[in-house]
Amino acid sequence: MKASDLFVRCLEAEGVSQIFGVPGEENADLMMSLEDSSIEFVLTRHEQGAAFMAEVHGRLTGEPGVCLGTLGPGATNLITGVADADMDRAPLVVITGQADSERLHKESHQAMDVVSMMRPVTRWSQSVIHPDNIPEIVRKAFKLATAEKPGACHIELPEDIAGREAAVQPISPERMRRPVPDDTIVDRAFEVIRSATRPIVLAGNGTIRKRASAQLRKFAERSGIGVVSTFMAKGCVDMDDPRSLFTIGLQSKDLVACAVDAADVVVTVGYDMVEYHPHLWNPKGDKRIVHLDFLPAEIDAHYRVEVEVVGDLAHTLWMLNERLEAQPGVRFEAAQHAAVRREMIEEFSAHKDDDTEGTIRPQKALWDARRVMGPKDVLLSDVGAHKMWIARYYQCHEPNTCLIPNGFCSMGFALPGAIAASRVHPDRRILAICGDAGFLMNCQEMETAKRIGSRIVAMVWEDHAYGLIAWKQQGTFGRHTDLSFGNPDWLMLAGAFGWHGHRVERSRDLRATLESAFEEDGPSLVVIPIDYRENQLLSERLGRIACPI
Repeated sequence: MKASDLFVRCLEAEGVSQIFGVPGEENADLMMSLEDSSIEFVLTRHEQGAAFMAEVHGRLTGEPGVCLGTLGPGATNLITGVADADMDRAPLVVITGQADSERLHKESHQAMDVVSMMRPVTRWSQSVIHPDNIPEIVRKAFKLATAEKPGACHIELPEDIAGREAAVQPISPERMRRPVPDDTIVDRAFEVIRSATRPIVLAGNGTIRKRASAQLRKFAERSGIGVVSTFMAKGCVDMDDPRSLFTIGLQSKDLVACAVDAADVVVTVGYDMVEYHPHLWNPKGDKRIVHLDFLPAEIDAHYRVEVEVVGDLAHTLWMLNERLEAQPGVRFEAAQHAAVRREMIEEFSAHKDDDTEGTIRPQKALWDARRVMGPKDVLLSDVGAHKMWIARYYQCHEPNTCLIPNGFCSMGFALPGAIAASRVHPDRRILAICGDAGFLMNCQEMETAKRIGSRIVAMVWEDHAYGLIAWKQQGTFGRHTDLSFGNPDWLMLAGAFGWHGHRVERSRDLRATLESAFEEDGPSLVVIPIDYRENQLLSERLGRIACPI
């Protein structure tokens, strides 16, 4: 068969149902092959949007999302989203076209070394140099993309290779079981935990895998140990569970950090230091650390592991739960954990009854958002000052119901990500929260959302500035550079793309407006003037935190 047909049959064998992207001339054979396949091609308005959509598909399903671009500028447009997926541990396969292989050895129109460009931000990057290599390359890319910890892989298909004949068949994927730790090392980990006086769990991105989350919840319930999560681990333990100590990650001192400060043993579960560096929670490097993860621990002066348990995370937690069940006397009661939880809950609700006009506090916006979102509905955060507020004030019942890019932290993520989320979960409410800067970075995908019928709500927090940068500069230097900009007439922008549009100036109207937006047919934009005076007030308050006893 033709090589492009073989390539598509390999994708079908991997279970690919949709590809997001923008094709070019060099993808022509592949696009024709896709047209005759079971795979839906979702045409986007920018390659970066396509990569973010594929990333969110991967994060929500655990299966690789797939995005496509052409050579040269198409590939460079993809790379930010690819890097974001890779550092956020989302399985993704990116496909790019390339010039005819007969002209790659010399200066040539739009040709560049895309494979080398992709290598630093992928698990594996490879060009197809012979049609019969396609089954092996596709199978390897999908295998590596889903291996723990998951990430991005890149396949380049030159235009002349795509049109040649191939003499091989797809390789059927085999789902392998991950290796598990042996009993001896789990016994050592259990002994360290049992010997602790004030243990705590620091849960990271690895715990949002469905089986790992279920076993972590059992571990917390049986042991009584409190669980602090990073931004990307929200929902690994239900926010209503008394063992949930909510989220850590703000660089200023916070109430949740008090519980970690008081701990004599920190059990890190699926933890990635790319999210929250250990020097922030273990400044002296003296904590006893039990590392549970799919991979060995990173080497860091502030992360000196006493026991390292490497293997399938859900199975590791199951083995610890077996030991807890066999020794029911091993249970910890942490009064301080209860105090931290009580004070955080008070903070969450402090502004729930705001009746301000002209601007709306972040705390009120997130209180109302949590009220209109069900336990399994999905909120996506863009990157900016709002991300910090979402991290602290928006808590979750289930894993993968608050998606925050917190590894690579790329702006422009939430709107295209929401489009993908609505395709994975068409029966759930999907809310993207963006700053005015981040929303406009990929606002062209408003057309994609309307065209494919996405029922999403995008809430834009408008402050006419790069608010997070201003917040950081103000905290460091006592002043900030000029970071202000103008904005479009948001309601006219919404109307131009065929969206419903709402502007909310009064705090008391926000919840009802959000409810109305979710009931509308098609995408809706809700814009609120945000009161970012609260940024500095929060920094000042966190700087004066007195830990509860």
